[in-house]
Amino acid sequence: MTDIRLSEELWQNGMLPEGILERWFVADGARVTSGSKIAEVRIESALHEITAPAGGALTILAAPNAVVEPGTVVGRLAV
Repeated sequence: MTDIRLSEELWQNGMLPEGILERWFVADGARVTSGSKIAEVRIESALHEITAPAGGALTILAAPNAVVEPGTVVGRLAV
């Protein structure tokens, strides 16, 4: 299993300690490839793409509109 963890670098320029998981681009259980765009996170007014750190079957752990913080695990990949 490979965790999909939100990088603390996404908050580097922001003032707020949290963001919102805007959307998933793939469904729970779908197979993804390494580097593919899988989700978006909004921090303040900026949208950030989340890419798959590896290939595998996606398990979504955070629903759209969930409040997220740096380091939050939003999904897992079964490789």
